[in-house]
Amino acid sequence: QVQLVESGGGLVQPGGSLRLSCAASGSISSINTMGWYRQAPGKQRELVASIARDDRTNYADSQKGRFTVSRDNARSTVYLQMDSLEPEDTAVYYCNVKTVWGRTYWGQGTQVTVSS
Repeated sequence: QVQLVESGGGLVQPGGSLRLSCAASGSISSINTMGWYRQAPGKQRELVASIARDDRTNYADSQKGRFTVSRDNARSTVYLQMDSLEPEDTAVYYCNVKTVWGRTYWGQGTQVTVSS
């Protein structure tokens, strides 16, 4: 089992920045990929960015160049630095972890609202 605790969401003006954090605990040695998804009202949950154990990253096209995913393996934490935020980025952001055994775990979600 892996437990995930997210932090860092909030309200920000267009053009602003936020940094999300997600700390994992439990069976952390089994973690392979860590990342972030988001879900806006009335829309499906979608990938934002992910980072593998070897630090290979994967970004959704709409976030390339604005968002940066990183991880600190010593702290079992994944980060999402979000810059140049737009109102369209408003959503609940979920931390996601995939283990080497093929299991997926989700955080509880953190609200990000981009509005003036």
